Amino acid sequence: MTVPNLITVARFIAVPFLLLAMMRGDMGWAFAIFLIAGISDGIDGFIARRFGQVSELGTYLDPVADKLLLVAAFVMLGYLGALPLWLVLLVVTRDVLIVGAVALSHLMGRPVAVQPLFVSKATTAAQILLVVVILGESAGLGDIGWLNFSLQLAVAGLTIASAAAYLISWMRHMAETG
Repeated sequence: MTVPNLITVARFIAVPFLLLAMMRGDMGWAFAIFLIAGISDGIDGFIARRFGQVSELGTYLDPVADKLLLVAAFVMLGYLGALPLWLVLLVVTRDVLIVGAVALSHLMGRPVAVQPLFVSKATTAAQILLVVVILGESAGLGDIGWLNFSLQLAVAGLTIASAAAYLISWMRHMAETG
């Protein structure tokens, strides 16, 4: 197993520790775990590209680890009342719809290659930043409630735009004759 894949597996392992810290109200630990996991995502990507350690397994594991970490954080923040339920549902529903569309295309014999769109990368960046802001504020690292609300609006808009972009791309793919 490559070093980047080991780092990705560590992100999977971090998820239950993140959730446990959040459930116990240890927001300093939750902030640190989430931040380290986010930084490790950048590090494993750098190592994979720089040292030629890109693997097929890694191309599947990395985005799943990222989504698991983000969805877990969003769901727990919603449960704790730090995020509105409608936003949690919007974010989770988008991810479920994307996974469902990919699975359906495979079942129909029309597999679709999932290529991250720019709007999707912007959505993920906004989601990560929102979680960092909420956890940081909950850990007592500052009062930036105005940024929290602005990021919630940005995440909502980007999530909707990203879902629409993927849906249009998927529908075009499925309509192609070939």
